[in-house]
Parts: sequence; C-alpha cells; structure tokens
Amino acid sequence: MVVSMSLKALGRFVVTLFVVGVAAYLGYRLWLNYMDGAWTRDGRVRADVVQITADVSGRVTSVPVHDNAFVHQGDVLFTVDPDRYQLAVTNARAALAGAEAEWSMREQQAKRRAKLDSEVVSQENNHDTHQAAVVAKARLDQARAALDLAELNLHRATVRSPVDGYVTNFLLRPGDYAAVGAPKMAIVAAHSFWVYGYFEETRLKKVWVGDTAEITLMGDTQPIKGRVASIAYAIADRDNPVAADLTANVNPVFNWVRLASRIPVRIALEDVPADVHLAAGMTCTVVVQPHTPASEKSGRK
Repeated sequence: MVVSMSLKALGRFVVTLFVVGVAAYLGYRLWLNYMDGAWTRDGRVRADVVQITADVSGRVTSVPVHDNAFVHQGDVLFTVDPDRYQLAVTNARAALAGAEAEWSMREQQAKRRAKLDSEVVSQENNHDTHQAAVVAKARLDQARAALDLAELNLHRATVRSPVDGYVTNFLLRPGDYAAVGAPKMAIVAAHSFWVYGYFEETRLKKVWVGDTAEITLMGDTQPIKGRVASIAYAIADRDNPVAADLTANVNPVFNWVRLASRIPVRIALEDVPADVHLAAGMTCTVVVQPHTPASEKSGRK
C-alpha cells in the first residue's frame, strides 16, 4: 500500500515536472521570438497620392466627382470656365489667318522682284523684300505656335484624372477659383498600396529583400501576404543636427538606456483579400517569415 502511494506521488511529480519543463521551454522560445524575431507592430499602410492641380486658372464651373469616389484614368474631375480660352483660340485662329495672308503676299513679292533685272529693281530693294518675306514667315510660325498654345489651354481647362484611384479629402465646389499649380484635390492611386514596417535595428539581421511577410491590420484578423521589397539606407540623426556655422552640433548627453532606432522596410502587397478595406495611414503588424540561407541570397539591396 505504501509502495503504491509512493509510485503515484512519483508519477504526479514527474508529470508536473514535465509540464513545467514544457511550459518553461515554450516561454523561452516565445521570449526569444519576442526579442529577436523579425516582426514589428509599428507598420503603416502607404499609397501614392497624386495632387491634382489646374494647369490654367479660372473659375470652376463643374465638378462631376464626389468625395471618396473611384475614378478611372481620363475621367473628368473638374472644369475651369472655358469661355475665355475658347475666345483665345478664336483670336489665335484669326491672327494665324492674317499671318498666312501676309506671308503669302511677302513671298510672292520676293519671288517677282527676284525675277526682275537689276536695272529695274536695285539689289538693296530686292534684299529688303526677301527679308520682309523671312520676317512674315517667322510671324506665321509664331501665330501657329500661339494657336497651338491656345488650343492646349482650352483642352487643359478640363482637368482629368491621371490614374485610377480614389478621390480623397475632397473640398472643391463649383464657383471656387482654381489657380495654376495650386492643389485642388488628391487622388489615392488604386494600385499603389504598400506597407512600411519600421523594424528595430536589432531585428534587421533577419530581414532580407525577397522574404515573404504577413501583414495584419489593426482591428482585423485577416492576414495580408506581402514580400520585402527594399530596406532603407538612411534615417535622420536627431543627436547630430547642423549648427548655425555648419559644424556638427553633437549632443553632450549620453543616456545609458539607448532605444534601438527603427529602420523603414518597404513591403510590397501580393494578396489582399477582397473584403479588406485599405486606407493609407492604417496601422498594422508586420511579421517577416524566416529567410532562406544567406548563400542563396543575392544580398541585402
């Protein structure tokens, strides 16, 4: 009876010791993964944002799009009052017609005088007539260029989307004044989304270009597949700003506790679930999968 109880106690002790050992091992592995794993919670969804500006100035007459609307490349975004530019085209066409008539007249005069004997028309007069024809041809070229410019301005009075994308932060209304070069709206390019993962410098040794990555958006459990596209080569050095005399302004204070700098790693998205809504600026977690041996890598580029 005593032997049986001793065996049971020994069995419970062994089982307990085994469970504690497994838990300790798993805890150790989790700790190593937490401290040295190639992951970061400091990730941001990014996208190419195209600023839309007017190439000609004027009052906005129509705005056929609305906030957060999807637009295709070539769709009309807004129209600047085209009346003055249509008048400019009409005026340029009239100027071109006058320049063509003058050049035709000067050219014919030069040809006729060139055929006359030098005793009838002096060489100087003949030269002046030829030069007048050259000047008339130059004015004709100027008139053609002015017409081309007027037609270009009329064409660009209608502002179209340069990319497929989403209209964002839209505040433009009919009646607003559009100045040349002043942004009037922004479009997020639909096919340009990517992720910046800000990895601690101590974790970069496990991150290589071409590694697969898994992105999880904050508030969403669906993983998004990606791949490491590039690793940044520089970040700002806040401890070494440039002084007024352009010398190094070194911070004299050195803290014993030094935080690891974070290096941007660009992640290209490869498989985005259809029901996942991506927006530039979203926060996400990035986990880079274990990379292949370094001998199979071309290098960190």
